[in-house]
Amino acid sequence: MAVGCVQPSASGPVDDRLHIGPYGVTVTNQAVKAEQFLRLHHGETPLLLPNPWDEGTAKLFFALGFRALATTSSGHAATLGRLDGGVTRDEALGHAAAIVAATDLPVSADLENCFADDPAGVADTVRLAMDTGLAGCSVEDYTGSDDHPIYELAHAADRVAAAAEAAHSKPVRLVLTARSENYLHNRPDLSDTVARLQAFQAAGADVLYAPGVIEAADIRRIVESVDLPVNVLALPGVPSVAELAELGVARVSVGGGLNLVGLGAVVKAARELLQAGTYSYWDQAQEGIAVRSTAFE
Repeated sequence: MAVGCVQPSASGPVDDRLHIGPYGVTVTNQAVKAEQFLRLHHGETPLLLPNPWDEGTAKLFFALGFRALATTSSGHAATLGRLDGGVTRDEALGHAAAIVAATDLPVSADLENCFADDPAGVADTVRLAMDTGLAGCSVEDYTGSDDHPIYELAHAADRVAAAAEAAHSKPVRLVLTARSENYLHNRPDLSDTVARLQAFQAAGADVLYAPGVIEAADIRRIVESVDLPVNVLALPGVPSVAELAELGVARVSVGGGLNLVGLGAVVKAARELLQAGTYSYWDQAQEGIAVRSTAFE
């Protein structure tokens, strides 16, 4: 299906129509946003999904021409002076609503483990996320515990099934991304990761994601082992977007990467001021000034 063609939803015709804004695709209705977001996973090239950490960066990414956005749990936590995992459910949902309101682009929310161990709690979080205007959200199998970081497979699949039922039970059908977190938590077991993604597919997920997988051969195996769109986290050593496209990857996201770039630039500039008493950081700032005048009102 061509991107930009609005088709009737399963629950009836969609009245609001998609239109093209000056910097990217703009949508006016949550149901249309969700449908458009899912279609963007089936384009000729991977969907490039930046991860804003506040309203300003959401507007900036929109101005640059990105077609969808996703929140970053670590980037959001950094704005509050916390590490990843230090944000409450209410804070995460409020943050998601703010990012949704910042532009007309579809937004998917990083909801970590949906702030619950049990499937019922996961479903509650997804239902609350629906009310923020999101087009999608994610659920991961990381427990938050260093001793037992990954949920047992059957339980993890039950959690995804509960999330999928909640995400798909209303007229707005949220795009659910199910994440296998093995590689981010010292469990580089490709066979187990593939088995998890296959179980999450069977449980009703729309998109599959195994952040931390870097090698092209491993990414190819994942893509060929499932039938759903696969997201890859852009980390050092990951193949280029063009190479990922050849591997069949549908979506590329950056997680907290761009937030860390921003933090690094601020630290470098602040150290220059503090230690050298000079201001060469203004050279880099010029690009920000130029984009700011376009992105912000």
